[in-house]
Amino acid sequence: MRQGYLSEYFVGAAAKTLAATEIDPETSRGHEYQGVDAFREFLGSPDGKQKIAVTYIRLQDDTPPFRLELEGTWYNSRKNQPRREPEYRLYYPAAAEEVVYKARAGDTLFFCKPRTGPLLAMSCASDSAIRQQLLWLFGLQATDDKFEDNQRDFRREHGQELSFTARYILEMIEIEAIITEDEWLDLLLKKFGPRFPSTDQFSIFVRKHAPDVSAIDSPDHALTTWIEFEERLFRTLERHIVSNRLADGFMLGKRADVEGFIKFSLSVQNRRKSRAGSALENHLATIFRLNELKFERGAKTENNNKPDFLFPGAKEYGLLEFPANDLIMLGAKSTCKDRWRQVLSEANRIKTKHLFTLEPGISENQTNEMRAKHLQLVLPKQLHETFKHSQQKALMSLTEFVELARSRQPP
Repeated sequence: MRQGYLSEYFVGAAAKTLAATEIDPETSRGHEYQGVDAFREFLGSPDGKQKIAVTYIRLQDDTPPFRLELEGTWYNSRKNQPRREPEYRLYYPAAAEEVVYKARAGDTLFFCKPRTGPLLAMSCASDSAIRQQLLWLFGLQATDDKFEDNQRDFRREHGQELSFTARYILEMIEIEAIITEDEWLDLLLKKFGPRFPSTDQFSIFVRKHAPDVSAIDSPDHALTTWIEFEERLFRTLERHIVSNRLADGFMLGKRADVEGFIKFSLSVQNRRKSRAGSALENHLATIFRLNELKFERGAKTENNNKPDFLFPGAKEYGLLEFPANDLIMLGAKSTCKDRWRQVLSEANRIKTKHLFTLEPGISENQTNEMRAKHLQLVLPKQLHETFKHSQQKALMSLTEFVELARSRQPP
């Protein structure tokens, strides 16, 4: 499967820690991003002031990005001091205050130059998951607010492969890196026609035609291969179906059907989200079955709660004489956000809950809280590197989870 690289979408990226003089109107009204001189390599070194297109973005973990597409002025603040080294800054207009002033001193600013389109000036909290994810995506190194390696030139290096993880992070900043498998379209249409099959049907098709993997020898690799391949095939079929619908147009007589278009657009987004979660559960269940583990999906516990996976099952869970230490529950969420707390009340007999996710680089504050709430995070081994070294030792891989579940199976 062709992956593609970050260099196909970006010229360069850099990051810095924001100072109060840049974003706090009580400290300064300068309206300037300072300490960004290194980005000259991507924006040039004009003699005068240069107007450039800039998208100002505020990123937060649990809400969509807040963005304004405006302009900025790139200039040398020491132009009239020829004996001193040039120092380039970006002046932002008053209209950008709505985004820029959401930042606080100590937050992180990412400057990203796409191959096409405006410069991205993205700010986020220093303890946020999105910061950690972007540092990993762009290959930048930081310890707290100190940057050891704060710039990447993607004209000289490929950058990250556009794996499922990389594309997930790009979509968080509303950049869609679509990699389809167009050579599969004829077979998809022959099998399913120009319609979306059920997630179960599609997942079975994916596992049948995916690259050869072993769910017994390497559960982590098997899962990520299936997830990656399913995402590509789904986007291939989706592009065909959606393109045909758009070609039909959205008209009611001579009037544009705005509501119909909005409804259709929302259905596309909702389908993507619901399919991703269901596909993850389908592939996990297959891995557990191939490893001959006894489990139930959606078994009822207290108060009609239904954990995604209960090992060995509802019967054993209901028997008080069955050792609680041999019971395991696993929640499965393609992304965590704040929803991880939902699993805490799903099985009262089980003290330590397990949660499987595909979300990379969850913030240290979140993982610390998870541990305090007796929640064990489980992720594919390949995603562990997106976390800080101090977090990685507390993570569990899918292979390790399978071994744990096997060790607690009844005779």
